[in-house]
Amino acid sequence: MKAFIFAAGLGTRLKPITDTLPKALVKVGGTPLLELLIAKLKRAGFEHLIINVHHFGDQIMDFVAAHEAFGMDITFSDERNRLLDTGGALKHARQWIGHDEPFLIHNVDILSNVDLRALYQQHLTSTADATLVVSQRDTQRYLLFDQQQRLTGWHNIATGEVKTIYDPQVVLTHQHLAFSGIHMVSPQVIDAMEDWPTVFPITPFYLQSCKALCIKGTQVAGLRMMDVGKVGSLPQAAAFLKSISSIPGS
Repeated sequence: MKAFIFAAGLGTRLKPITDTLPKALVKVGGTPLLELLIAKLKRAGFEHLIINVHHFGDQIMDFVAAHEAFGMDITFSDERNRLLDTGGALKHARQWIGHDEPFLIHNVDILSNVDLRALYQQHLTSTADATLVVSQRDTQRYLLFDQQQRLTGWHNIATGEVKTIYDPQVVLTHQHLAFSGIHMVSPQVIDAMEDWPTVFPITPFYLQSCKALCIKGTQVAGLRMMDVGKVGSLPQAAAFLKSISSIPGS
């Protein structure tokens, strides 16, 4: 089982901590975010990890080496010379991800009670090319899904902007769900990125590819999730982490 950890971001919302430290090494409850996620992945049965690095990438690589890769097979996708955004990062890492099996993508700054093994198995038994963990929560930007849970578009409710390959008026009746930053992806998704540029975000790619690819949303029952986005949220994140620590899969 393979997983790709997005850990290259600049962490601007966590300044001033990230002026000298990568976001992945910001501590929640005394433990770096990256270590928390690696431990969760290891408990779920993942064995091979790819971690992209850019901002203070050397610190991340040294941290993993100092912990002897946590007893896992860890490869770094080096973006230290140029940040590739989420889609570009995935395309760049294809050489390590391979062509033979689906893999998990997980943002390093997301804490949740999602059972990652169960998500992996769900994707294996589905017809989806990508399975996105989504939820009904308040945000300004939503992904849109039809009755079969297939991705159909995107809606910014603050500006009214809609992006879709279908009739915008029809899509507005579709379910509005917020993306979690956790998704399962099959190799054919990266194949479809061949003509995309070096640097690009993954959400526009999903939106432009959702007619040709089967991109589905999944809502996890009892989902609890937190985006560790700001310095002020770190105490709450520590309390949140403690509250889900006894939940299976967390």
